[in-house]
Amino acid sequence: MLAKTESVALIGTEAHLVEVEVDVGTGVPRFTIVGLPSSTVREADQRVRSALLSSDESWPGQRITANLAPGALRKEGTHFDLPLAFGVLAANRRIPPEPLADWVIVGELALDGSVRPVRGTLAAAISCREAGRKGIICPAANAAEVGLVEGIEVVPVETLRQCIDWAKGRWTPPPIEHATCSAAPPCPDMTEVRGQGTAKRALEIAAAGGHNLLMCGPPGSGKTMLASRLPGIMPVMTLEESLAVTRIYSVAGILGEQTGLVTNRPFRAPHHHVTLAGLIGGGTGLPRPGEVSLAHPRAHHHTRRARIAACEPPSTRDCLRPGLGPTLPVWTGSGTPANDSSRNAAGP
Repeated sequence: MLAKTESVALIGTEAHLVEVEVDVGTGVPRFTIVGLPSSTVREADQRVRSALLSSDESWPGQRITANLAPGALRKEGTHFDLPLAFGVLAANRRIPPEPLADWVIVGELALDGSVRPVRGTLAAAISCREAGRKGIICPAANAAEVGLVEGIEVVPVETLRQCIDWAKGRWTPPPIEHATCSAAPPCPDMTEVRGQGTAKRALEIAAAGGHNLLMCGPPGSGKTMLASRLPGIMPVMTLEESLAVTRIYSVAGILGEQTGLVTNRPFRAPHHHVTLAGLIGGGTGLPRPGEVSLAHPRAHHHTRRARIAACEPPSTRDCLRPGLGPTLPVWTGSGTPANDSSRNAAGP
């Protein structure tokens, strides 16, 4: 029997809907996953099998084929565990397939049948709403961020047994507790700085006009101290900006459990030996957000800019062009680097 469920594939900060087709038929007992899966997705067969057995469900002793469509889109992440389990149960006639229609499913399964949190659930919820789906089934630990998206239903689950009972109409999910805490602590206050009038004036101009800023001076003169206080004099983020920031943090996996909307402007200060992939994003397989993405729409601070000048063109130079958005690169260093494209300079 053929059963279909839906999940998402994370590409950068975007979530694309993926159709999960599971067929249980005659043949040598084997679980095969096709559709350009990564190694983490291929390992789902062992997690799904153990989770089903731990949930007092039988494992079909037949050939199981799971197809993740579209096949040209690379699939990565452990969030495919739960939709694959739903597909196996529906194809084996253990649950009715009708309740799964128009639902997006994400979640990682533990061997004991519990559902673990995954990254990118907010992006999945936004994609679910844009595609006109009914709702999303997600881990209970991710329910707070999914609840930020209006217009869809949310089913937070803690175990695979709850998922099975929900599909059979035996269990009703509890209401979502909407968290409003921020994922970032409040930034230091500019009023704590004594003196440094010229540098503070330059920071105010950069914050008001969205300009880049270069501060040069010897170590200990207060460059990093002043730069870390820049988010405190910037305007409060709008709801759209907060949702964009929360979405990026969710995809990057640094949002945290039971964390709602990010309302503060966190300050990013990567090491001066950061790699190019760590700075602008990338990595093996599918790209991950880098420090530039994590700094949107906030202040981005680098120390010893001369150290990274050799690896910046042309990627990071685009981030310094005026008028590209509210991200404010703030460079500090003990010497004036060559080929600098910053528009303002202040020496504390």
